[in-house]
Amino acid sequence: MKKFLGTIVIVFLTSLAFSQQVKPTGQKPIKETFTDSSLFLQPLEVKAIRAAETAPFTKTNLNKGQIALVNNGQDLPFLLNQTPSTVINSDAGNGVGYTGIHIRGSDATRINVTLNGIPYNDAESMGTYFVDLPDFASSINSIQIQRGVGTSSNGAGAFGATLNLATNEFNEKAYTELNNSFGSFNTWKSTLKFGSGLIANHFTVDARVSKINSDGYMDRASSDLKSFYLSTAYINKKSSFRLNIFSGKEKTYQAWYGISEAQLTTDRTYNPAGMEKSGSPYDNQTDNYTQTHYQLFFNHSLNDKWAFNTALFLTKGKGYYEEYKADQAYADYGLPNQSIGNTTYAATDLIRQRWLNNNFYGQIASLQYKDLKNEFTFGGGWTNYNGQHFGNIIWMKVGTVSSDYHYYDYPATKWDANVYAKWMHKFNHQWQSFIDIQYRNVTHQMDGFEGNDQLSVHRKFNFINPKAGITYTYNGWQAYMSYALGNKEPNRDDFQASLVSQPKQETLHDFELGIEKRTQNIHVGATVYYMYYLNQLVLTGQINDVGSYTRTNVPNSYRLGLELQASLILSSWLNVGGNLTFSKNKIKSYTEYIDNWDNGSQNAIAHNNTDISFSPNTIGSLSINIQPLKHFDISLLSKYVGKQYMDNAQNESSKLDAYFTQDLRMALTIKKKLFKEWHIIGQLNNIFNIKYQPNGYAYRYIYNNSLSNENGYYPMAGTNFMLTININF
Repeated sequence: MKKFLGTIVIVFLTSLAFSQQVKPTGQKPIKETFTDSSLFLQPLEVKAIRAAETAPFTKTNLNKGQIALVNNGQDLPFLLNQTPSTVINSDAGNGVGYTGIHIRGSDATRINVTLNGIPYNDAESMGTYFVDLPDFASSINSIQIQRGVGTSSNGAGAFGATLNLATNEFNEKAYTELNNSFGSFNTWKSTLKFGSGLIANHFTVDARVSKINSDGYMDRASSDLKSFYLSTAYINKKSSFRLNIFSGKEKTYQAWYGISEAQLTTDRTYNPAGMEKSGSPYDNQTDNYTQTHYQLFFNHSLNDKWAFNTALFLTKGKGYYEEYKADQAYADYGLPNQSIGNTTYAATDLIRQRWLNNNFYGQIASLQYKDLKNEFTFGGGWTNYNGQHFGNIIWMKVGTVSSDYHYYDYPATKWDANVYAKWMHKFNHQWQSFIDIQYRNVTHQMDGFEGNDQLSVHRKFNFINPKAGITYTYNGWQAYMSYALGNKEPNRDDFQASLVSQPKQETLHDFELGIEKRTQNIHVGATVYYMYYLNQLVLTGQINDVGSYTRTNVPNSYRLGLELQASLILSSWLNVGGNLTFSKNKIKSYTEYIDNWDNGSQNAIAHNNTDISFSPNTIGSLSINIQPLKHFDISLLSKYVGKQYMDNAQNESSKLDAYFTQDLRMALTIKKKLFKEWHIIGQLNNIFNIKYQPNGYAYRYIYNNSLSNENGYYPMAGTNFMLTININF
């Protein structure tokens, strides 16, 4: 028999990890000795909201090493591109600046995001704007993606997925890192990170500063992004205190408008932003926003079974977007016509700024109990949002206006509170149950909307969201099934209707059935999901009673899908991994409204069993990884996204074509050559220069008794590269 040496790694709730080489049974036993660090290290605020490894929910976990390998300065959605059922896009076309993500066809307003357990989604729009946190990935230690409703969490209801991002990792030893990236479109990323390690056996400090610049693939779609991250902690035997302060400042030239179908072949990089100015485009047609986060955590171990955590937070956001507007009527801005000499002007060119100034603050907490068979979590949180929406005019071609004049001013508040209880019970070594119930209360107060400044909306919602499931584990196999109910309030734009035509809440019934097998060299898994929506809010083209296009509740819709995953270690130098999703995403019946320019009305068209917009029926990714030399890896990364429609009418003239792209990545690690460690990562994206567009919009109308389609598209860059050099000192 061959002799064998293995490694045991033991992690204590209140200790550092201890590892010891051992011989197998039958050989000389070892005498274990442990050195207890007497420190409380576990980030309980993250554990409270994440799904455990054996929880009956569909999830993907990414660790620090996996994140670092794909972090070259692009926005966070691009780091998640290879995960199941994910489709990403970028306004600028290269992943820097404003980006978007869909998971299982659900956009960012239906994906609940938490930072160390603290809600991140914009309280009103429910969107997630990672451009406001440039290079935040360089401070993230782990990511969990829960697809579907998932477990109870803090923040807006998850209707497609939940992203839990964690930064509160303990670093025992001091470190310094310098990370630099350079790539196509004059893209640069510079990051400096350092940590003190453990000071006086109780204190740690971790910090980061980052700067990202890019010209973008689209014309003038430039980005100037800056950020910092500071975390300091005090840790003792039973408790830990941690203060996080991090901030991002972004200035991006607008690339929001898309291009026409004809321009896809004639001028793919054309950007209409700023073109209302005669002559050259307006050079400051930009979005400007600063967002700063303050997070204070307290974790405490009451004894070997009970633990408690709480966190207070404040998120401050302030900024504006600036735009040149031609031939604007003074009356639309609450201003009188301007007279110069004997001439009276009813309209003028002007430059306006549309501002947001908001504070979002609150508290989260959880109490956790764990014994050999049971794990209970009691938790919840409250948040309050105060937002100011207002507009300034900074220049007029004809006339003047006071610098403190607001041509609109719409204050808004939102209160959100929830409590939940989770119980995980082990019947034996194979069977485990999970029960979770959440109560959530939401109150909106909005005073004024664009085009209807006299409308005040005060709405309250009360939600009860239960979840339950069971898991079977045996000999490397794990199977689970679960049911989760989610309820979600409308967002700000949905409320922009009269008080008699206000939107209803949305309800989602999520059924998940999964099975997977793990061995040392193989991991295979399959998940079947059925997500049934009641009163889902979708765009129908209908103009509401104040003249705006807003989403409308449709009674019944669903998503039915199969997610397949596999990874195989074929040899010491070759491994492959990938995922494939097949789905049907349908609205059972709804009425589409088409503007009739001939008579000023709208034509109604009834539809049945149409595809939900931006929900491709097939999504897949594949990674082939080769290691020809030690510390040198080559990866071929492939992504396929099937055809998707830009409206809910399943109109063939308003669709995004399927696309298949491939990237090539090479990663080299050099140890103890001048510095402690070098990581050199080169990535060639879209190596076959595929012309594709993963995002767009559609508008149908009738003119001269003919039906016309006016589509807009957001193209992605052709072949481009990024080169990253990370140095550990």
